[in-house]
Amino acid sequence: MPVSSGGRERIRDFLDPDDDIQYVFPADILGSTTPSVFFVVTRKAITVLTTGYWSRKTPKRVVATTPRAHRIGPVQTETTPWFKFCGVVYEIDDEYVSVVHAADAEIMRDAVKPEDPLPDL
Repeated sequence: MPVSSGGRERIRDFLDPDDDIQYVFPADILGSTTPSVFFVVTRKAITVLTTGYWSRKTPKRVVATTPRAHRIGPVQTETTPWFKFCGVVYEIDDEYVSVVHAADAEIMRDAVKPEDPLPDL
């Protein structure tokens, strides 16, 4: 289920005021007692927000922030989709696999360009 506009507004309260949300998706920390989090990808950073124990829709606090240049995936899809980010294993719903791939593709687009075969011309 996509993050609602109200949820996005609550998430903005935890972000740098001059930054824009590019992607946001829910995930669960595998094996945690407070598993639900939001991954928020902005122009500047990737921020992980916990939702607390009782709600999956309301962000409570920032758990981690990394520079935007950090890759989220790859996502393993053999069973329930999961990925490891900063040493923590997260599970996501199938519908968010493409969101992770899109976020990663943005930062990888310069790395995957082929070398110029004739650089001296």
